[in-house]
Amino acid sequence: MGVAPFAVSRAMVVGLGLGVVLALVLIGTVWQRLNITQEQLAKQSAESGFNSQEARTLARQAQDQVRETAARQALMEARLSEVTLQRTQLEELIQSLSRSRDENLVVDIESSLRLAQQQAQLTGSVEPLVATLKSAEQRLTRASQPRLAAVQRALVHDLARVKAATVSDTPALLVKMDEVIRLIDDLPLSNAPAASAVAPAVITQTDNALLNWWQRALDVVWHEARGLLRVSRIDQPEAALLSPDQAFFVRENLKLRLLNARLGLLARQIDASRSDLLAVNRLVAAYFNPTARKTQLVLEDVRQLQGQMRSLDLPRVDESLAALSAAAAGR
Repeated sequence: MGVAPFAVSRAMVVGLGLGVVLALVLIGTVWQRLNITQEQLAKQSAESGFNSQEARTLARQAQDQVRETAARQALMEARLSEVTLQRTQLEELIQSLSRSRDENLVVDIESSLRLAQQQAQLTGSVEPLVATLKSAEQRLTRASQPRLAAVQRALVHDLARVKAATVSDTPALLVKMDEVIRLIDDLPLSNAPAASAVAPAVITQTDNALLNWWQRALDVVWHEARGLLRVSRIDQPEAALLSPDQAFFVRENLKLRLLNARLGLLARQIDASRSDLLAVNRLVAAYFNPTARKTQLVLEDVRQLQGQMRSLDLPRVDESLAALSAAAAGR
C-alpha cells in the first residue's frame, strides 16, 4: 500500500518534467521564431526606410525636373511668343513695304500719264501718250503684282485706242505755217513792174559795129519809152492801185492772219484757224501775182493746211486713270 503512491507521484513528476521540458522546447522554438521574425521585420523596416528615402529622393528629383521643365516650357513659350510677334511684325513690314512700293508705282504712273496728256494737248501729238503708256505697261509687267492687273489691262486698252486714233500732226502744221510766213515778204505784187529787157537789147545793139551812133541813141530812147508804158491784166482793181506803203500793211496783215491761225491751232480752235487760212488765201489771190512761183507755192501750202486740219480732239486715258485711282484707294 505504501509503494503505489510514491510511484504515482514519481510518474507525475516525470510527466511534469517532460511537460516542462516540452514547454521549454516550445518556448525556445517560439523565441527563435520570434527572433527570426524580428530580424526579418528589422530588415524589412530598414529596406522600407531605404526605399522611402530613395522614393523621397526620387520625388525631390522629379519635383526638380518638373520645376525645370515648367521653367523651360515657360521660356520656350516666351520665346515662341517673341518669334510669333517678330514674324507678325515682319509680315506687316513686308506688306507695308509692298503696299508702299505699289502705291509709289501707282502714284508715279498716274502723274506721268497726266503729264503726258498735258504734253499731248500742248503739242497736238499722241507720241507723249504712246511712250508713257508703253513705259507704264512695262513697269507693271516687271512688278508682277496681281492687284495691279486691272491697271495693266486698262493701260493696254488705252494704248491700242491712242494708236488707232487719227489726229492732225500739229507740229508739222505749225512748221508749214512758219514756212508760209517766211515766204510772205518774197511774194511779188500784182502791180509790180516786170523785169526790164532793155539792157540785153542795148548790149546786143552795141555789138553791131555797122550801126551809127544816132541809130544806137534812137534804139536806147525807144527801149526807154517802152519801159515807161506797161500793159498787164489785173483782175482786182484795188490791187492795181496798191501803193508801196499799203503793200507793206497787206503783207503784215497776212502774217497776222497766219499767226492767228497758228494760235487757233494751238488752242484747238479749228474753225477759227480755217477761217484765217481762208482769208490768207483770198488776200494772196487778190494782191499778189498768181503766176509767180512763190505765190503758187504759198497758195498750195495754204490749201494743204486747210486739208490737213482734221479733228484735233486727242484721245484721253480716262480708263487708265480710273484704274489707277481704284488701285490707290485699295479697291
